[in-house]
Amino acid sequence: MTRPTPIRFAELDLDGLAGAAGRVAVTITPEGKMDPAARRVNRLSKGALARLVESAGFQKVSSGEVISLAWPAGMVAEALDILVLSRGGDAVAARKGGAALAKQAGGASVLLALGAGYRQAAALVQGMALRGYEFDVHKTAPEGKAPAGEITVMSPKSDELKAQAAPLLAVAEGVFMTRDLVNEPSNVLTTTEFAARLEEMRTLGLEVEVLDEPELEKLGMRTLLSVGQGSATPTKVVVMQWKGGDPDAAPLALIGKGVVFDTGGISIKPAAGMEDMTMDMGGAGVVAGTLRALALRKAKANVVGVVGLVENMPSGTATRPGDVVKSMKGDTVEIINTDAEGRLVLCDVMWYAQERFKPVGMIDLATLTGAIIIGLGHENAGVFSNDDALCGDFLKAAAAEGEGAWRMPLGKAYDDMLKSRIADVKNVGGRPAGSITAAQFLQRFVQEGTPWIHLDIAGVALIKEGTDLAPKGATGWGVMALDRLVRDRFEAA
Repeated sequence: MTRPTPIRFAELDLDGLAGAAGRVAVTITPEGKMDPAARRVNRLSKGALARLVESAGFQKVSSGEVISLAWPAGMVAEALDILVLSRGGDAVAARKGGAALAKQAGGASVLLALGAGYRQAAALVQGMALRGYEFDVHKTAPEGKAPAGEITVMSPKSDELKAQAAPLLAVAEGVFMTRDLVNEPSNVLTTTEFAARLEEMRTLGLEVEVLDEPELEKLGMRTLLSVGQGSATPTKVVVMQWKGGDPDAAPLALIGKGVVFDTGGISIKPAAGMEDMTMDMGGAGVVAGTLRALALRKAKANVVGVVGLVENMPSGTATRPGDVVKSMKGDTVEIINTDAEGRLVLCDVMWYAQERFKPVGMIDLATLTGAIIIGLGHENAGVFSNDDALCGDFLKAAAAEGEGAWRMPLGKAYDDMLKSRIADVKNVGGRPAGSITAAQFLQRFVQEGTPWIHLDIAGVALIKEGTDLAPKGATGWGVMALDRLVRDRFEAA
């Protein structure tokens, strides 16, 4: 998998700035205040920073922006990057500032010299790591391409900053895993390959089990199996357990939709844009990345991740519109539209996780509906919940990490839209309130007393344009928010 650029931490060496090669970066506040590193660079460059601060253009610069000076006088560096950043800002602002530095560097080596007083220095470092991502494993490298650069961060208390940054860099690696999985084409990331990549995380201390089709049939996961019965690719369920908390404490359960490619089945999708359906396993990707982050930072919590891996294809053996299948719970489902397959994957996996683990709470993630994109665009995931406390804590965690999330309604009236003439429930309720009826369908499979959140991430999992923290493509949305939720609500002190 793609790894974040290694980051080296060193004590602040003001005398070494003059001879530093590559790119040198310093910070100044929006008011023009300089720390010791910026003041030293200002002297070396014969007052270039002071002139910049006094210029009319500086007044138009926003916090988090980077200004670059090529071949600064008095320095060996080929470029001097000046990050305008408030010292007292929050972690989200600092992370965006670090990402802006990494974007400006474009993969070249960077020496960031920080003075004392930056409360969110670790978040700034994490931002540099997150924006350094590039998915180029399927591109032929051009001749003479320079190797990826390195990041060096100098600060007055480098050991302290290194310790503060370590768990954030572990989360960044989890985000990278999610991005890799979502970006990967489906001829590479088959259900078998997906399961193999998850099995590799045993080396991090995770317990990983792979359930194959005969066992899934024995368990009664017929709605899940119905999605993949038109594909030559075998359906699998992967269970990942991180046991970092009290051995007697019930785990938090994370459930992921892992449709490695979605043609729509017999209810086939239009050809235009179907190539993007390689990202329909985004929910499972977020679950995997979160578990990786928790294992890497040795989280003091019990968390289980369960993902359903399947491919939805049309063929002579595919599920047909009008078929009726029985779920693991025992409810029968009339399949009106085979392109509403994600909820059929999730309902069995959710029921299995509750039956086996009796979780303290359950969160499912899925690129579930196009309707959520119509409602919320690409800025927010849709959040549906039966528990105000758990939902409130998640929304706080998402806001703290700068990951957009917006609560949507549930209600009995939406159940009426799912009534079937011949079965217990239909898998779709028509075009109106499409994301809500999908969530309402899933709520049927939440056991009484289980706090539950459904996250519809169809609009945030993969973006056509780059974001503050990622180039265009997979974002890794959700890993940071879920990690924060675990830290704030479920992790032992």
